[in-house]
Amino acid sequence: MPAIFDTVIVDYGMGNLLSVEKAVAAVGGRPLISSDPEAIFNAERLILPGVGAFGDAMQNLARNGLDDAIRTAVRAGKPLLGLCLGLQLLFSKSEEFGRHEGLDLIPGVVRRFDDSTLRVPHVGWNQIESARPDPLLNNIPDGSYFYFVHSFFVEPVRPEDVLAWTSYGRSFCSIASRDKVRGAQFHPEKSQEMGKRLLRNFLAVT
Repeated sequence: MPAIFDTVIVDYGMGNLLSVEKAVAAVGGRPLISSDPEAIFNAERLILPGVGAFGDAMQNLARNGLDDAIRTAVRAGKPLLGLCLGLQLLFSKSEEFGRHEGLDLIPGVVRRFDDSTLRVPHVGWNQIESARPDPLLNNIPDGSYFYFVHSFFVEPVRPEDVLAWTSYGRSFCSIASRDKVRGAQFHPEKSQEMGKRLLRNFLAVT
């Protein structure tokens, strides 16, 4: 008999959880929104969504022991997908409103767009270009559009941790990947068919 759920959406009080839950269910997943560290560890896979400030998010994760639960699940080989702020939290540190330590699952820094000619936050549809093949990008052609809302971007230490690029005043990493940890700067749950494909691909990752 299959498990009641296969994908835990981590609830740390900052994110559009219901939209992500609905999107995962629409592509065949069995999602559970949870703030229980035990549920996080026992899940087949994890999604870390997020909207808001990096420092507040890390405080919320630490308050309930969710940061350690996520790290433990990753060490056990559970696939993890970070979305928007969730991608940024995967990194070592952020320069948003000071310096804050992240989950440090992907070495690198979160930086602000510093081009005065750009409108920040970066809001709307933009394209991605793959940096290398990965199951997360199956059937997602280069030039596909996704929906972005963010003022900060991730800068991985290792070039091989970049899975896709997007251009907004400069090229920035819009999808990062290291081992079974992946993250997207955009919102797949708001990105129509391409977003569904990406979530469906994540559900197939083992």
